[in-house]
Amino acid sequence: MQDDFFHDLFGNGMVRIALVGTLAILALFLLAEAASVAENLGRPTAPASDTITVSGDGTAVLPPDIAHITFSVENTAKAVADAQAATTKQANTVLAWVATQGIAQKDVKTLSYTITPQYAYPQPCPAGVLCPISSPTITGYQVAETVQLTVRNLDSVGAVLGGLGSEGVQNVSGPDFALADPNAGPDAARADAITNAKAQAETIASELGVELGRIVNFSESSGGMPYPVMYAAVVGKGAAAAPSVPAGENTYTASVSITYELR
Repeated sequence: MQDDFFHDLFGNGMVRIALVGTLAILALFLLAEAASVAENLGRPTAPASDTITVSGDGTAVLPPDIAHITFSVENTAKAVADAQAATTKQANTVLAWVATQGIAQKDVKTLSYTITPQYAYPQPCPAGVLCPISSPTITGYQVAETVQLTVRNLDSVGAVLGGLGSEGVQNVSGPDFALADPNAGPDAARADAITNAKAQAETIASELGVELGRIVNFSESSGGMPYPVMYAAVVGKGAAAAPSVPAGENTYTASVSITYELR
């Protein structure tokens, strides 16, 4: 009776088709698994233990191609509106002069605009004298606008600084000599550091009688960013001599660490 059951089961055409399909899918799965095993055969299943780590230092010395100069315009009045009007008028005059120096509008950027109350504080009482309690009083408001210029013609930096003095601006700082592409210096220093590290790795591998394999780890640190040169604050109007401001060169540094697999 059991034989009749299996005979009827496998004699059914639909059942045979389903069984053949299942076996085909199973065969394809096993074939894919075998191919995956063959592809990964010989690959390490754990991090490489035979390695060498080397470090390299790099330097790039590049001349700057832009300079940043920052200045502010400040005015104080009893009313906020009056202080704003005075600051706006002076700032517009200075910016109109800046435009005559070949500085494009895209290179003029407002960094801040502040309104600050000005206070008068009560005089301290003499010792032993009882004084009424009083609070500071507002005597007026100071309105300040701070602007940053990007000067692309380095030959004109001195003239710009001198001209700002003639326009009576306050709190001039700079020039901060830099690169228009901020990544150029660090990239060049990193490339030099990697070249030095590779040379060191090849020398050590030759001395050990081994060959370098793939890179399994890399790290980097960089520095050597340029700092701005401070220019004295300018107060009041009058003819101002153009200062001499040599641009010099900026030095960028980088350090890298590279770990190679040995073979």
